[in-house]
Amino acid sequence: MRSITKFCGQCSCGCPELFVDATAPDERQVIIVDDFGQRVEMSHDQFGSIVEAAKSGALDSLALVH
Repeated sequence: MRSITKFCGQCSCGCPELFVDATAPDERQVIIVDDFGQRVEMSHDQFGSIVEAAKSGALDSLALVH
């Protein structure tokens, strides 16, 4: 697995991290690991949908939730 980025918040409990695993099946190559070690695995297309939603502003209201 290759680390792409960490999503660091304002806490001291660890950070979720984004990975790509080119050896995994296509539908499970993008992996997000949360600060508790739980994993979400998805395809590049599924992750692309999340990125597009973020770029379009569709997820902006989530940033206001604390």
